[in-house]
Amino acid sequence: MEYIYILKLIPRLHKEENWTGEDEKVVADHFKRLKEYRDRGVVILAGRTLNEEENAFGIVVFQAENEAAAEEFMREDPSVKEGIMTAELFPYRVALLKES
Repeated sequence: MEYIYILKLIPRLHKEENWTGEDEKVVADHFKRLKEYRDRGVVILAGRTLNEEENAFGIVVFQAENEAAAEEFMREDPSVKEGIMTAELFPYRVALLKES
């Protein structure tokens, strides 16, 4: 099954001057994990909006056996686990995908 989770930065990080080195490390770990799971065929796509306002968000579309596994995958995302982003999970179905 496919799932999507929507990520949003915590309010403190809406201003660039509030970012710490630890915040940057968490985001680097988040990206590294997504790449690893993409290479394993789990993550279908991941990305973010380019605006910096409070309504900015990221998404991760991925495959999981069931909703419990999907929830665990989302909660293990370093950005969620370390509390710099909130996440909301939804069942999802990819209808069209650009061919490489």
